[in-house]
Amino acid sequence: MRDAEIVMYSHSLRERAERPKERTKAAKASLYEEITARIIADLEGGTFPWAQPWGAGPGNAALGLPRNAATGKSYSGINVLILWGRLFDQGFASQGWLTFRQALSLGGSVRKGEHGVSVCYADKFIPKANRSNGAGGENLTGQGEREGEGEAVPFLRRYTVFNVAQCDNLPDHCLGVAPALPEREIVPQAEALARATLADIRTGGAHAFYRPSEDAVHIPPQPAFFDQINYYRTLFHELGHWTGHSSRLARDLASSFGSKAYANEELVAEITAAFVCAALSIQPTVRHADYLGNWLSVLRGDNRAIFRAASKASKAAEFLLAFRKSEPALPDGEATR
Repeated sequence: MRDAEIVMYSHSLRERAERPKERTKAAKASLYEEITARIIADLEGGTFPWAQPWGAGPGNAALGLPRNAATGKSYSGINVLILWGRLFDQGFASQGWLTFRQALSLGGSVRKGEHGVSVCYADKFIPKANRSNGAGGENLTGQGEREGEGEAVPFLRRYTVFNVAQCDNLPDHCLGVAPALPEREIVPQAEALARATLADIRTGGAHAFYRPSEDAVHIPPQPAFFDQINYYRTLFHELGHWTGHSSRLARDLASSFGSKAYANEELVAEITAAFVCAALSIQPTVRHADYLGNWLSVLRGDNRAIFRAASKASKAAEFLLAFRKSEPALPDGEATR
């Protein structure tokens, strides 16, 4: 083979090797762009994906976080917003979702003609070329890099899930719904969760805020709220900021008002409050609609911003909700202020 042919052949091989990587990058970018564009469209239309009109749809969906009906595991991050959006668009009455194969494995099936929704799966792996001897071909599954191994490469892929309302012959345990919010202003499980965090919650004044230098949450007394349920929505927003302290999840809490980092943190706290409220059967609402302009600016400038915010919000919500295990709910009618 002549030298020129060798060069052309090597170029051809290199191009073939690079094409799958290019396709993967393109698919990844399009997924970020597709979901971010959807969120922006919702915001521009006056709909906040993390505070959907609970109970307004024809299905009157129960409050709660979306979960995998086969495993019982709750979805997190951007997937919560994606599935909430489809829930209300279609008027589904259940927060349960599963894949086509999971429905079959449970003895059920997805009805013919039903359309699923794409959710995301993010993880890391170590390419074969980066593995040290003895790595054994094992991929990383969210565990980070290991000593002696090469750099982990993040990847993002989509898969399709269906609401249980789109399926037939599923077992009864897949169709369960969360209990409705009791008709009272005091929510014992919310009071118990706030108390179990041992956060420094200072009641009084006319403004709600978290002050990192004091590591303290300040909130007006519940009767000061026009709708008293907003006391809890506001409290968990501020406790969302509280999770970002350097001794906890260590987010950037030092940015100045009006900056992108400040808007990002407000977005994280807002979505955290929505996730926690939903888990406690409290209807999420938008407390900081005045930040809409800043949020839109952030999302238009970075198609991964909503992914990061939702992911951080899930971690913050999980951090707060973990305290439920250490503190029983208060008896009906009791509250701490």
